[in-house]
Amino acid sequence: MLNVTEPTFQADVIERSIQVPVIVEFWSPRSEASLALSPVLVRLSTEYGGKFLLARIDIDTNPQLAQAVGVQTVPLVIAVLRGQVVPLFQGAVAEAEARQYVDQLLTVAVANGITGRTDPVGPAGPAEEAEPEPDPRYEAAENAVGAGDLDGAIAAYEALLKETPTDAEAKAGLARVQLVKRTRDVPAEVRTRAAENPTDLEAQQLVADVDLMGGHVEDAFNRLIKTIQLTAGDERDTVRLHLLELFEVVGADDDRVVKARRKLMAALF
Repeated sequence: MLNVTEPTFQADVIERSIQVPVIVEFWSPRSEASLALSPVLVRLSTEYGGKFLLARIDIDTNPQLAQAVGVQTVPLVIAVLRGQVVPLFQGAVAEAEARQYVDQLLTVAVANGITGRTDPVGPAGPAEEAEPEPDPRYEAAENAVGAGDLDGAIAAYEALLKETPTDAEAKAGLARVQLVKRTRDVPAEVRTRAAENPTDLEAQQLVADVDLMGGHVEDAFNRLIKTIQLTAGDERDTVRLHLLELFEVVGADDDRVVKARRKLMAALF
């Protein structure tokens, strides 16, 4: 956890958000709701083991930052991914609800290749970003992602998988980059197409991709499972493989993936 000020905002929030998701809490010691929410966010930052950095900004001592973001009431919680602001929630939400927002944010972060970690430290001490040695095997792919060269990243991950087909990190990386590429230029009418024709495989898969990128993980999974129930043969297998690719993006150990796998098995058999 970091207590961020106006002079440190660029380095502590914007620059760090390139590698790790940053959740920013705008708060005030005069606000009872802020005092209720803060311990919840600190617990989550510790529980998630550095998957996101919690940055706290006191609006009383940093009014210019509050004004820049448009803070009207506190607590206000936003996220920053690669320097881009993502609204999360306002007010002292329950821990279960806050956890849902965090899970959705991390799904979006992973889908966009933001998978770094920070060293979670309690409020009594400073937080320093962990600096593990990067694995040189993934350097070319990660550099390509950072440069926006999705085709280059795909080629790099495919080369790694050709050498080591069981490389789980390369599989996940390839799935993430392919998802980002597929959702770059999705037609505006695709959701209407999907609603009007439940067996339009392209539309159903694209809407699932868009939902996943937006953090609506279960909606994405359920859409494809329903499509599997409505199809057969090669079409069913196409959708099944697409769903498995989305499982790679979210992560095999994620509870939502475990639950969806059970639904998939029921749909297939």
